[in-house]
Amino acid sequence: MKPVLALVGRPNVGKSTLFNRLTKSRDAIVADFAGLTRDRHYGNGKQGRQEFIVIDTGGFEPDASAGIYKEMAKQTQQAVAEADIVIFVVDARGGLSAQDHDIAKYLRKIGKPTLLVANKAEGMLEGIQLTEFYELGLGEVIAISAAHGQGTRGLVELAFESLNLPDEPEETEDDPSVIKLAVAGRPNVGKSTLINTWLGEERLVAFDMPGTTRDAISVPFEKQGQKFELIDTAGLRRKGKVFEAIEKFSVVKTLQAIESANVVLLLLDAEQGVTDQDAHIAGYALESGRAMVLAVNKWDSVDEYQRQLVQRSIETRLPFLSFANMHFISAKKRQGLGPVWASIVQAHKAAMCKMSTPILTRLLLEAVQFQSPQRGGMFRPKLRYAHQGGMNPPVIVVHGNSLEHVTDTYKRFLEGRFRKAFNLSGTPLRIEMKTSTNPFADKDAS
Repeated sequence: MKPVLALVGRPNVGKSTLFNRLTKSRDAIVADFAGLTRDRHYGNGKQGRQEFIVIDTGGFEPDASAGIYKEMAKQTQQAVAEADIVIFVVDARGGLSAQDHDIAKYLRKIGKPTLLVANKAEGMLEGIQLTEFYELGLGEVIAISAAHGQGTRGLVELAFESLNLPDEPEETEDDPSVIKLAVAGRPNVGKSTLINTWLGEERLVAFDMPGTTRDAISVPFEKQGQKFELIDTAGLRRKGKVFEAIEKFSVVKTLQAIESANVVLLLLDAEQGVTDQDAHIAGYALESGRAMVLAVNKWDSVDEYQRQLVQRSIETRLPFLSFANMHFISAKKRQGLGPVWASIVQAHKAAMCKMSTPILTRLLLEAVQFQSPQRGGMFRPKLRYAHQGGMNPPVIVVHGNSLEHVTDTYKRFLEGRFRKAFNLSGTPLRIEMKTSTNPFADKDAS
């Protein structure tokens, strides 16, 4: 699992600048969940071989009791709860403030591992101007400049050292016959009810496997001879011999569950249709290359007009998931759950599909004969052969000449042909174009 770093501090100390620096992007948001907050954002970062998640928060006022500041404080507290380590950012040029003292008091109280970072410290003499920040009682003051990138690499290394991360990720062999399944969706969509229905029906739960300090839990179970591993996103807890699912929405757990899974079951709410949160979760799962199945829950509680609205909203807001099978279910009444399992198995099979080079090349040439790519400039792209470049999701690499001129429309045409031939239902399919280089180009130039 990726370690999680939360950036907290009062307004205008440079948290967002540091966020962009750590994620190496001007806009590295991977899950900006509307309705949760406009001030809590999640991004992916990478240093060396170690990947991590960064949470950017709004200005923090721990004692705020009303209005937007109270809501922002709630969001920051949630980010701190989700994080493995907190990076408390202060303003080296603005100096210490009463609000910094309040935040430090809160962080000392909860006892979360914390690094104190003085931002905007470019050109300043460490140990003189930064001495006052030792009053916060959070240990060493780390001087950085997020805007100029000074000290940020060392900051991340210190964070990793504080977490005692292994030098290299441990490689574990997964059983290819076990399907790792994540049930994702926004709060109150029915994830808990669905999970409880599955576990209650099957009664084949062997044990719960505590994963990490972030309480990621996977539950092995079996249905019709197929082994599954349910990766929790709904706050699954064990109480005695009974599993209870508590609807506790954690963005970090959802992102980590999606990355750990082979197949993601995206649960939608028929009563509310497709929301921004649904679209963000779906987009992240697609970006991660996960096979997907859509299930619209509470289908029994809406009338025909609402059903049409829901179907239309799925078509307009989630067109990029047209490859995924869609089911209309009622987890509470246990209606329509059977076909969902068939689609999950099919999506996993498609994601792990092996495609031979001769068949791929034949399909490619047949597609070109049926419809040639458009001419780009002086040359028409010439597609010569194709081979498989990866699985989960399947990747098809096409070789030829002038392939940089192949349009997205033509790629979608090829994707449709490949999907139909290999029955790739439920999984994304990526097509990469590799143009051959002319070995005589340099000789001609000379």
